Amino acid sequence: MKIGVPTEIKKHEARVGLVPASVKELTAGGHQVVVQTGAGRGIGAMDQDYVAAGADIVDCAKTVFETAELIVKVKEPQPEEFELLRADQILFTYLHLAADKALTNALIDSGTTAIAYETVVDERGGLPLLKPMSEIAGRLSIQAGAYALQSHNAGAGVLLGGAAGVAAAEVVIIGGGVVGTNAAKMALGLGARVTIIDRSLERLGVLDDLFGGQVNTVYATAAAITEWSTKADLIVGAVLVPGAAAPRLITRSMLKDLRRGAVLVDVAIDQGGCFETSRPTTHDTPTYVVDDIVHYCVANMPGGVPKTSALALNNATLPYIQRLADGDFAHLMRKDKGFAAGLNIWQGKVTHPAVANAFDLQCTKPSKLLRAA
Repeated sequence: MKIGVPTEIKKHEARVGLVPASVKELTAGGHQVVVQTGAGRGIGAMDQDYVAAGADIVDCAKTVFETAELIVKVKEPQPEEFELLRADQILFTYLHLAADKALTNALIDSGTTAIAYETVVDERGGLPLLKPMSEIAGRLSIQAGAYALQSHNAGAGVLLGGAAGVAAAEVVIIGGGVVGTNAAKMALGLGARVTIIDRSLERLGVLDDLFGGQVNTVYATAAAITEWSTKADLIVGAVLVPGAAAPRLITRSMLKDLRRGAVLVDVAIDQGGCFETSRPTTHDTPTYVVDDIVHYCVANMPGGVPKTSALALNNATLPYIQRLADGDFAHLMRKDKGFAAGLNIWQGKVTHPAVANAFDLQCTKPSKLLRAA
């Protein structure tokens, strides 16, 4: 199969869909890999590194899209890439379609087979291609929040770990999944006092055992979120509904009751955000202030550490890319229901229910299209 890797063009996105080591694995398997010049520069991988791994280097994204049967990216196609999409092509990347109607429509119109990393499911019901970036985003959320708490960033001037005779900061994490767990690890490591709020009693039990009672675990209700938010110096929004828009858990009216200079870090911003006052920001200008509350809402947080992120992502995606390249697509989708859960758009139809629900569109089950195929 011909596999294409375009340079990411989303603002401040320096990750790359395939690192040279992954290219070497694919070319050794008999596949042709076409890489746009400079695609790996952000992680220190030069064109000559890709050539040494067996890739062909081309000058522009248009050539990559025209050549490849399978496009491997990190972030969703940007508007200037929409016209490059083809009906006889597979797109494999993060999509987050429930928060992007324009992209959803573009993929429907193109007829491209669009598989989203974030909705692929493993045999245990986990999200194996979202997990590595969730781990990184969770850890970064505390770094970012700690910096935003400094007074020159409009924060309350609070150090997470406190000092001798001075209380440590209160960190409240809403959501106890991969993001929340990694955020808690970082916050504890910096000496903060940590509370995790989650709606799964089973998950709260796991977290209590994992942290040996070092974190406070709270069952998620509206009242609990309201109560604990008012005590927090830093709140991390770490909720996830796979493929769907994030629920809004802190409203504009609640901000008046928060501590002045408190920081909200919305890791769910890719899915629309879990705070009512959230709006996407970039690494250039990562924060803004609403009612004296600092908001950090960078939509591609792991892009700030592209080398670590690209390597971690490739470790997870490479086996799936190999299977896509090696086998018959329809057979693979029939055989692996978890992989088929990654299908968001196929043959001009929405195949993921959460995406369809977000825009009141009809959802066509992949099994129906597979029978026809």
